[in-house]
Amino acid sequence: MDNAAQKQRLHDRGICVVIPTYNNAGTIVDVVARTLGQCRDVIVVCDGCTDDTVPRLQKMPELPVIIELKENRGKGVALKAGFRYALEAGFAYAITLDGDGQHYPEDIPLLLKANIDHPGTLIVGERKYTEEMERSGGSKFANRFSNFWFAVQTGCCLKDTQTGYRLYPLKKLCCLSLLSSRYEAELGLMVLASWHGIELVGVGVNVYYPPKNERVSHFRPGKDFVRIFAMNMLLCVLALVYGWPLRLFRLTAKVFRTFYTLFFFVLASAFVLSPLLFLYAHVWKMSENGRCKLHRIITAMARFVLFGHKLPGVRYSQSNPFREDFRKPAVIICNHQSHLDLLPMLALSPKLVVVTADWVWHNPIYRYVIRCAEFVPASSGMEEMMPQLRSLAGRGYSIAVYPEGTRSVDGRVGRFHQGAFHIAGRLGLDVVPLVLYGSGIVLPKKAWLLRKGRMHLAIDARISSKELLSFGETPVKQAAGMRAYYRSRYAAIADKMDQEA
Repeated sequence: MDNAAQKQRLHDRGICVVIPTYNNAGTIVDVVARTLGQCRDVIVVCDGCTDDTVPRLQKMPELPVIIELKENRGKGVALKAGFRYALEAGFAYAITLDGDGQHYPEDIPLLLKANIDHPGTLIVGERKYTEEMERSGGSKFANRFSNFWFAVQTGCCLKDTQTGYRLYPLKKLCCLSLLSSRYEAELGLMVLASWHGIELVGVGVNVYYPPKNERVSHFRPGKDFVRIFAMNMLLCVLALVYGWPLRLFRLTAKVFRTFYTLFFFVLASAFVLSPLLFLYAHVWKMSENGRCKLHRIITAMARFVLFGHKLPGVRYSQSNPFREDFRKPAVIICNHQSHLDLLPMLALSPKLVVVTADWVWHNPIYRYVIRCAEFVPASSGMEEMMPQLRSLAGRGYSIAVYPEGTRSVDGRVGRFHQGAFHIAGRLGLDVVPLVLYGSGIVLPKKAWLLRKGRMHLAIDARISSKELLSFGETPVKQAAGMRAYYRSRYAAIADKMDQEA
């Protein structure tokens, strides 16, 4: 990603940089200039500076937003002021780094990548190579001390809880107050964030420690260590009466959400639909009219689950700006992240069949249902599938395919296979792209418990067989071109959803 694209991506995701500073006139201009080279939205909070920090900033060719506090009230208050301004300006995230030159603004892309991979989390910059650098014994002890008690208070292990290089999800923190105004405020905020269900993710970042005679530090070893100690003792007490019970409650709620949804799904599939279909098929022959009724029931059930709050803690939405009604048969393609992906697709139209994986085709819970609904196993091979697909398309059914073939582990769009485009070409069908966001966050590939989150399905414009040639002349090239299209569309939707979360 080039510099201009990076700046735009940060802006699109609602990410700004907040730099609290107190009497760092010798370093602040360089830090801000390098930060502006990485991100165009920079907020500098001058915490009662008594040197010429402000005049130097005001002379910069490219000006950041400057917030002046009349008197020095501590880093916690400065961060509050910066966060408040960022929220009012519409930002969803804020990267914090210090104005003394220890942090490298050039590491902002690392935090951006972590934010894209783990939206809604608090990203903690973990300083690398600190053991090899010249640091005071008090500083090393304070970090180890803080790391230990942070793990006790939250159950989360981080390598560096004392770093000021972080990315905060502002909208999730807006109801959390910093416990104090000074150096230890960030630690208290991290603990509170963890207690309230915000995931913390560590990312390695570089750090610069200048020679002792050049350092400008406002850390007071005696007073500040006492404040850190007092803060940790208070947090330990609060962890016993509030933090750990809240953590247990969230785990219980997650288990309940999962079993509630699973119970409804198993009840509907194994104990309602399958027995009824078995009786119907053996008493009366499964007619075309009967299959149509079955498809309408499947669609109604999928809509009931998505829009009837049968996925507790999950908000579902969809956009259909081109008013696609699926009356005309097409090949429907969608990115694949989770077991939940089939629900939004089945809810679109009763005139739809899915090309399924073998494990779905042989699943004991719903295999009878999908076989009666004429879903097609992918393992049967293209030539063997084609007559059935041609018959389905001729009867007005659209054919749904996941071009990736398997679920993505990290939400990224994987390599597209050519099968869907081969089908579209052979049958002369249009292609309707669906871009699904959030299912891999709510239920990741290797997870068993449902998480709170948001799912969104974007129904993009129908692509005719002639327009499909613009992606490539062969199915292989069309698959590659469509994957590039999906990566761009998914990134845009993810940026919008993450910013609104």
